[in-house]
Amino acid sequence: MPRPFPLTLPQTETLVAAGHPTPFHLYDEAAIRANARALTAAFAPRFPAFVQHFAVKATPNPFLLRILASEGFGADCSSLAELRLCDLAGIRGRLIMLTSNDTPDEEFVEAARLGAIINLDDLSLVDPLRAALGGHLPDTLSFRYNPGPLRDGNAIIGKPEEAKYGLTRPQLFEAYRRAAALGVTTFGLHTMVVSNELDPAYHVETARMLFELAADILRETGIRISFVNTGGGLGIPYRPDQRPLDYDEIARAVRAAYDAIIVPAGLDPLALHMECGRCITGPYGWLVTRAIRHKDTYRRYVGVDACMADLMRPALYGAYHHITVLGKEDAPPAPAPVDVVGSLCENNDKFAIQRLLPPIADGDLLVLHDAGAHGHAMGFNYNGKLRHAELLLRPDGTVVEIRRAETLDDLFATLPLADLPAFSV
Repeated sequence: MPRPFPLTLPQTETLVAAGHPTPFHLYDEAAIRANARALTAAFAPRFPAFVQHFAVKATPNPFLLRILASEGFGADCSSLAELRLCDLAGIRGRLIMLTSNDTPDEEFVEAARLGAIINLDDLSLVDPLRAALGGHLPDTLSFRYNPGPLRDGNAIIGKPEEAKYGLTRPQLFEAYRRAAALGVTTFGLHTMVVSNELDPAYHVETARMLFELAADILRETGIRISFVNTGGGLGIPYRPDQRPLDYDEIARAVRAAYDAIIVPAGLDPLALHMECGRCITGPYGWLVTRAIRHKDTYRRYVGVDACMADLMRPALYGAYHHITVLGKEDAPPAPAPVDVVGSLCENNDKFAIQRLLPPIADGDLLVLHDAGAHGHAMGFNYNGKLRHAELLLRPDGTVVEIRRAETLDDLFATLPLADLPAFSV
């Protein structure tokens, strides 16, 4: 069975009537906090120097970042804007990790200003980083490892050897030697090779790979790795028949690998970092949209007031998002399947293809589940579509707006309309 939507139909209708027109994204603060605490409870007792850097790109809203910061989370950033959002949310220092690629100088400078850990994607970035920071490197520096054909990827990221991210093993060893020669004293090791992976063994093997690599680096270079970052990639069960990951099961197996590899290598204590995003907020955010049109041609279509500009995962990856028709949760499906579509001028603007759903009438509210990560964040303005509001369900049952909907004035604000030449026939 799908996980239940947390609001009853009357409460949702009240949100709409109170000035929150569809579409909108809604997040459940209490559920996000409980989930964050569950992750911490699994890893922190086994790894006293445990740091979880929330992947800002998943849900880049400072209100949500501040909630996670109050739960002890740091942040994983990959752009200047994400660094600034961390600053707004009060996340600073080594709680931030900048893992960018093709990195401009301004991102290095801002990361250094905030005291963030800088995680380099390539050996060629060492000299530009040093130049951007006035001729010196930070005391702490991390490098991203790409294992290439040694590991399998998955559908979202693809094969590691075809990915643009990270250093090869020989490049990695050279990078540590060069950074040490330039005065770096504290070193990190990072990787990120899958996204939305529901196989717990994969995450354990990623940790094992980094533990073994840290031991090899010490043995071959004499350089001691102070922390490893196993990346994110922990998946969520988008489909009703999928099972969520067990944080405790993963943490227990990672600790066993640590005891088998890190302790004998003389690297204990070694800090463990992670950068989970999707699994923290993904299951606890929903896209609420309204059915506005119907069409019957070679198949049946239900048109809604959201489009792929509001949630592009189905169009981008063919991703599945469960759909609930509010008030009809227990109704049997209609005899024929439907495509649920938006109004964008793209044929792949579809939230569901040939999905069996209850009979849908114009005005019905549809809820797209598991849209709390990589949903609103991936929005865009093609066709002049305006990005919608984000709402937060507080633990006391109240709802606050944490991002207002865009207007046409917002969309046109960057155009120098005063300089537009007069039109004449």
